[in-house]
Amino acid sequence: MSKPTVAVFLGGRSVEQPVSCSSGSGVAEALRGRGYEVTAIGITRDGDWVRLPDDSTFAIEESKPLPEVTADSGKSVALELGPGSEQPADVAFPVLHGPYGEDGTIQGLFEMAGVPYVGSGVLASSICMDKEFTKRLLDAEGVPQGKWAVLKPGEELDAQAVIDELGFPVFVKPARAGSSLGISKVKSGASLEEAVGKAREVDEKVVFEAAFEGVREIEMGVLATLDGDLDVTFPLEVLAAGEDGWFDFEAKYLDNPEPFNLRPDYPEGVAEQAQALARKVFRLLDCRDLARVDCFLTADGTVYLNEVNTMPGLTPMSGVPQAFAAAGVEYGELVERLVTLAASRR
Repeated sequence: MSKPTVAVFLGGRSVEQPVSCSSGSGVAEALRGRGYEVTAIGITRDGDWVRLPDDSTFAIEESKPLPEVTADSGKSVALELGPGSEQPADVAFPVLHGPYGEDGTIQGLFEMAGVPYVGSGVLASSICMDKEFTKRLLDAEGVPQGKWAVLKPGEELDAQAVIDELGFPVFVKPARAGSSLGISKVKSGASLEEAVGKAREVDEKVVFEAAFEGVREIEMGVLATLDGDLDVTFPLEVLAAGEDGWFDFEAKYLDNPEPFNLRPDYPEGVAEQAQALARKVFRLLDCRDLARVDCFLTADGTVYLNEVNTMPGLTPMSGVPQAFAAAGVEYGELVERLVTLAASRR
């Protein structure tokens, strides 16, 4: 059979555009290297679509401006999607992070147009993008999580209520964003209001999470198979930490050439416990194709869920590609498997 043609979507309107640019250009290059015909579609911060030249590359590099798709990055396109229209490709691969890409919006567009696409569907994408509703659903299923609270759009901060419920330190996060953007680790009541303001620059809804102290942060990649099974990587351990002692944007993408331990030592049974939790959460949230499941490991050997990403970073420094490479699935094979899964739904 001939290989399906692929449209890789990258960039986007969210604050995570630089990560998407780096991930998406890597995916496009890897697929071309494996013989696929690839069209790369860049989405600007204003929502304009441009067809990028085949030799376009984006990378996050220290001491250089963050990569960005602009109107000058390629030729402006207005793609026709839907029955009877000329589709841009057999399969869409939205390598998009955050709102307007990872939250079910572009997935809904592909669904209406009848275009098979890589990744979770509309509902799972939307739920996993919103930390509040991810937590609510998994609380109802008894999944172990830390204590948390939410500040809805338009609500005023009651700092004392947050302190009474969660104590310190507490993480203050935009409810619908990733790549550690807009997040603060707060250690006093005086800093709460400023942290909420920082989070609301990214998203009007804010989530508060009680911090685990003295824990190990671990991550797993979950990859579906054509027969409906799930491959879960050995849980890697996050080693990198920013100035405040947590895995912020700089620590993830700029400051650490080796931010992970891909084969750490765990107490007996911990790796299996974490992998079982990753499988359970992937199924409970109705995820599809690929996800990254982030957890905390406490000193007593308990694994707590942190969050789920339905389109994890696919940059060379990202955890999921590194974890699968350590398991024998190199980057090109990983992205090809994702295209194969989507194409099987045509």
